[in-house]
Amino acid sequence: MLTITNHTLEKLEMLLKTAGYRVRYEKGNFKTGACMLLNSRVIVVNKFANLESKIASVAGLARTLEVDYNLLDDKQAAFLHQLKQTTLQL
Repeated sequence: MLTITNHTLEKLEMLLKTAGYRVRYEKGNFKTGACMLLNSRVIVVNKFANLESKIASVAGLARTLEVDYNLLDDKQAAFLHQLKQTTLQL
């Protein structure tokens, strides 16, 4: 289970950055908390969403992405493995 803290969001952002993705916070009229732009390795997060929604959205995307574990350090690889093995319960 993920805790709802800024640290968790930062861990998710660093995981994606290390894997080669960019995380941007933008305003927009998309209903979900985050989306990926046409397989361009850019993830856009709704900056007006609350922290819980941001974490759930980014974690949900991170679970579905194909990430090369060789790019990650041991802690990030373990975090991603844990993330992919569990369902989100926020």
